[in-house]
Amino acid sequence: MKGEFTQKGKEALERFKMESANEVGVTLNKGYNGDLTSRQAGSIGGQMVNMICPEQQFNFDRPSRWETGHMRHLSFEMQVGV
Repeated sequence: MKGEFTQKGKEALERFKMESANEVGVTLNKGYNGDLTSRQAGSIGGQMVNMICPEQQFNFDRPSRWETGHMRHLSFEMQVGV
């Protein structure tokens, strides 16, 4: 039973990798992909991370606490992991 779950996990990860490669425009072959450049391989891994842990950015303006009549632009970035 343990081997069955391991095999399903490997298959799911392979599908996820192929989907990420398609989104960044890199063609992957089944099996060995040693002909990829570091940039291509990195873009696939980066896309996978972005899909797992999306980054959100919130921007808003609020009145300044120190300068009357002025607005402050605030930007918050947050990354949520699973």
